[in-house]
This record gives sequence, structure tokens and C-alpha cells, in this order.
Amino acid sequence: MRITILTLFPTMMKQVLETSIIGKAQKKGTVQIDYVDIRDFAVDTYGSVDDRPYGGGAGMILRVDVVHKALQSVMTDESYVVLTAAGGTLFTQKKARDYADTKKHLIIICGHYEGVDARIKKYIHEEISIGEYVLTGGELPAAIIADAVTRLLPGTFAKEGVTENETYSKYAKEPPAYTRPQEYEGQGVPEVLLSGDHKKINEWKEQHATNPRSPVIDAK
Repeated sequence: MRITILTLFPTMMKQVLETSIIGKAQKKGTVQIDYVDIRDFAVDTYGSVDDRPYGGGAGMILRVDVVHKALQSVMTDESYVVLTAAGGTLFTQKKARDYADTKKHLIIICGHYEGVDARIKKYIHEEISIGEYVLTGGELPAAIIADAVTRLLPGTFAKEGVTENETYSKYAKEPPAYTRPQEYEGQGVPEVLLSGDHKKINEWKEQHATNPRSPVIDAK
């Protein structure tokens, strides 16, 4: 899969996405993540990419001509284009899975300032939000989307099936997990997890996880 991120801060994006598991996935060739500096398509030698909004208002708006030219430089017939926007569709695990399973080339446009000229909507497929709050830019949402999608791609993890039974996949909330030490400050590990009886262990996990179609509650 290929992911292309259109941003004003490509160095920031690389620092986040070229480390840990996502960085290793790129080195293995599981995913290719590219960065396009929107400022390379500025309208003047000063690097201008934004302007004041018509009708007045606080802040600056990214210009549609600048963003569209940046998009045209990487867009193909296989591209699926999303714009990070506070008012967009909420990003979920289901959507991450859909992107991982069905998209060959995902382009993410990082919104900034007070937004992007509304005419950019003609050239995108979807607006995406990571939550009901406002950030200073779309770089962090873009990194979250890229991370969530990449970890679902076959080959990202050495062990197959890692992502199948986790929170928001099979369960809305995973069962509690334990590791060494077996005893810590008076707290032990549930005996069933030490039994070696895989049938009972699986039953315990089912009982202590929250079904995705049920309200999310604390597992006891």
C-alpha cells in the first residue's frame, strides 16, 4: 500500500512515522509513505500558501489552487483522497480496516490554519476527523490515520493475527492482560490464565471482554 501525506511540515511527519513498528513496515516494503510539501506549490517566492477569508473572519485559509496543484502532483486513478477536518466523519477502527483492505493509494491532506478553501471538496473523496476537538493542524490526525491503517496491513507484524482480537476489532474492549511477575504487591494473576487449559482461557477472555455491539464497560 502507498500512503501520501500533503503537509506544510513534512519533517514533523517523518519523525513520527519513520520510527517504531510503522518505520519497520516501511523498511520491509509493507507500506510506502511519501510526503509532499504543500509549500513547494506556493503562489510566490515568499512561499505563500494561504490568504484571508472572503467575508471576513479570524485566521487564514489554505488556498484551493495551491492544495489542488500539490494533489495533482501525486494523484492517480487508484488514489483515494481524504482531508483532515474537525467537522469530518469520525475515524474509527472499521474505517481503518476498510482503508487497509480496499485502498491501494491513500492520500491524506493535512488541513491547517482555519481550514482549506471549501472548493477543495470537489477533488477529495472524504473529510475525516479523529475526534470532537480542534487542533492547530492536520499533521497529528494524518499520522494517526497512517499508523492505524499501516498496522492492519499483512506483514506489518511478524506474528499473524495480532490485530484480529484487539480493541474495536473483535471486541469493543479487550480482556485484561497479565505478564511477569506473577505476584506484585499482593496482586496475582487469575488462576485460569496459569492453567494451560486453552478452552477455559478463551472462555475467560470472552467473558471479560466487551462485545463491539454492546456498551463499553470496565471489565471486572
